[in-house]
Amino acid sequence: MIEDALLEAEDKMGKAIEVAKDNFAGIRTGRVNPGLFSGVMVDYYGSPTPLQQLASFQTPEARTLLITPFDKSSMGAIESALRDSDLGANPSNDGTVIRVTMPELTAERRKEYIKLAHSQGEDAKVSIRHVRRAAKDTIDKLVKDGEVGEDEGTRGEKDLDALTKKYVETVDTLLKAKEAELSEV
Repeated sequence: MIEDALLEAEDKMGKAIEVAKDNFAGIRTGRVNPGLFSGVMVDYYGSPTPLQQLASFQTPEARTLLITPFDKSSMGAIESALRDSDLGANPSNDGTVIRVTMPELTAERRKEYIKLAHSQGEDAKVSIRHVRRAAKDTIDKLVKDGEVGEDEGTRGEKDLDALTKKYVETVDTLLKAKEAELSEV
């Protein structure tokens, strides 16, 4: 019973880490990566479609991204979606590929991105703590209902605390790596 609660908590904490990784990938650094464009939705034949489903990406240079649409008729829609996004991208279309050159990051903008990364890291930690609280409530209920002994409940809570600590440290490690990446000029 307690093992089930711990397994469920570990699964949910793992998902919180995946969300944090995705969020960190979406924060722009000095280099362009396709993850930056994961939130861009393109109006493709009347329905919003993620850009990753409509094109392939290549990075020939650190600040340049080549986007090759699978369907050439979607070039205009992709170009306007990129222009309307909040990435500050200015795409140029040569008929075959869309070239996106990202401007150099200023020191002020880097600080803003670091603050954003810290905020997203804290959100991930809060999510992990919510999962911990729910699992602890489940363990407490099992002990209260007499389905497991108090010693077993205490052991389960210690295991849960160790699990929580492990995942919070993982978020901290990811955050430090992202901060170092953002600080790099």
